[in-house]
Amino acid sequence: MSIENVQSYMTKLGQQARAASRQLLRADTNQKNSALLAIAEQIETQAKFLQTENAKDLTAGKENGLSDAMLDRLALTDKAIAGMAEGLRQIAGLQDPVGEISDMSYRPSGIQIGKMRVPLGVVGIIYESRPNVTVDAAALCLKSGNAAILRGGSEAAHSNRALAQCIARGLEEANLPTTAVQVVATTDREAVGHLIAMPEFVDVIIPRGGKGLIQRISEGARVPVIKHLDGICHVYIDEAADKKKAIDVALNAKTHRYGVCNAMETLLVADSRAAEILPELATLYAEKGVELRGCAKTCEIIDAISATEEDWATEYLAPILSIRVVADVNEAMDHIAQFSSGHTESIITENFTTSRRFLAEVDSSSVMVNASTRFADGFEYGLGAEIGISTDKFHARGPVGLHGLTSQKYIVLGDGTIRQ
Repeated sequence: MSIENVQSYMTKLGQQARAASRQLLRADTNQKNSALLAIAEQIETQAKFLQTENAKDLTAGKENGLSDAMLDRLALTDKAIAGMAEGLRQIAGLQDPVGEISDMSYRPSGIQIGKMRVPLGVVGIIYESRPNVTVDAAALCLKSGNAAILRGGSEAAHSNRALAQCIARGLEEANLPTTAVQVVATTDREAVGHLIAMPEFVDVIIPRGGKGLIQRISEGARVPVIKHLDGICHVYIDEAADKKKAIDVALNAKTHRYGVCNAMETLLVADSRAAEILPELATLYAEKGVELRGCAKTCEIIDAISATEEDWATEYLAPILSIRVVADVNEAMDHIAQFSSGHTESIITENFTTSRRFLAEVDSSSVMVNASTRFADGFEYGLGAEIGISTDKFHARGPVGLHGLTSQKYIVLGDGTIRQ
């Protein structure tokens, strides 16, 4: 497709999405829920077809040298398909935020003022590998009354086209415009450049993928971007930690899954507990095949590669873990402030005062006490699914679910009231 044709194609998608977003404003909750349930049913009944198409992407991915982490994200296993359908049904069961009115109050002038929650309009989503993002994004945008333009990576082209068919059939069954969710058909990179530069048609861009992709989108966009660049997540084992809880959480946070943004990448351990806890953890990590990179004190206690300054700032997305022994919670929080990407941090402690300090002073989108960082996820937070995890501080922060895809406008009620 030529550059001129790509521009024309993307403009058409934008026009259709804007028109569909107006139609969605008239859709009630029942109609949106009917579409979500119909899409879930389509995904389940078309499972074999989806996996056949997904197999084409997996084969091509292996031939093109995709990493194991990327292939893991790409695979539409039985569990992944069941998870997509369950996510759709959970979103259908959530309260519809659109039209929600809050903060109503009377003014001395006689007017009544409040806020109404409304859709953002048209959401453009650019993502790599994970085809389940196609469904999560479509569902969340639909329930929150937004039209969506979805541009998945070329490595998942067959999977995304197959999922797009399921989504279109579900929308048709609910008498909603199929243009409410459009999957970009071309893999031409020029399409992304046009999508992020159409403020007349697109209200917000959400990129999901590697740091390089998100940086490029953020730097080139003429449309507001909700983003996170990487997930350098920390677990700090405090001097007042329960040993079993510390070992259970530190093992789960790193080894439950490697190629995800909420996996722990750096373990911080209070000096007073390091000799007691690290050897046992090192044995468990060795059984899982995790490579350990540690500070000088860590290397004295366990067998680990000497960590460099770069390790503290690296999102591995692999079975690699950096470990640092720190004096106390103050040094742990200093390390987090310097190296964290603002995604998720957890403290393991039985000291209430220390845990409250950690919650208050650590500036990340999710901060936890005695829990694995793997819980930083829209599904686990009860959002049904997430469209991404924002480490921005404006509009939306943390897992972005339905409320994160809406805004508020002021509404004013009067009775022929005029300003004196």
